[in-house]
Amino acid sequence: MRILVVNVNTCESITQAITRQAQSVAALGTEIIGLTPHFGAESIEGNFESYLAAVAVMQRVMAYDQPFDAVIQAGYGEHGREGLQELLEVPVVDITDAAASTAMFLGHAYSVVTSLDRTVPLIEDRLRLSGLWQRCASVRASGLAVLELEQDPERALQAILQQAEIAVREDKAEVICLGCGGMAGLAEQIRQRSGVPVVDGVTAAVTLAESLVRLGLSTSKVRTYAAPRAKAIVGWPAR
Repeated sequence: MRILVVNVNTCESITQAITRQAQSVAALGTEIIGLTPHFGAESIEGNFESYLAAVAVMQRVMAYDQPFDAVIQAGYGEHGREGLQELLEVPVVDITDAAASTAMFLGHAYSVVTSLDRTVPLIEDRLRLSGLWQRCASVRASGLAVLELEQDPERALQAILQQAEIAVREDKAEVICLGCGGMAGLAEQIRQRSGVPVVDGVTAAVTLAESLVRLGLSTSKVRTYAAPRAKAIVGWPAR
């Protein structure tokens, strides 16, 4: 089985970290291929960058010229998953959906801890669109930009932990979701210090994608995610 894990930004070091995290839980026989978009922003922290990333991710996946069995979009709260589902016959899993749906098996309510406050509405909207909002206790911002998470890991850990503890104490969350692909690898440390289950979206997405492939299931094509209608598209960079 081959799974493409696509970073939404153009930071290669984040792609490598996401890929390592995905590989850490992949089953024997699952090959993880990390992809970085050919264009876009170095970090995604707003609507403009998110819409740009949606096109870049679709282009990057369609440019991959080897067979694959599933795609993971490794951006929390980002746009584009639906477009990939129209374009592809294989399962498409977004890490936002994967983390939240997994958290719902582990507790009554979950909270998301993300990067900057401006990304909170994007995550809230994604959870509503995916039907996962009802059991979300809160979406909290650590106050750190995406690239800062990598530059100062200890500061990042403390900022995320602080918001996780507030979510548990004040928002009554029973599970924490790490709301940024750049937080890959921090789940166990946050779990030990917060005392509640912590879900990393990348690893959750890998196990979900593997399950869908093994079950022989993929996106329904009868209506919402039917393949795009044949028509002229001027300047589209993908095949």
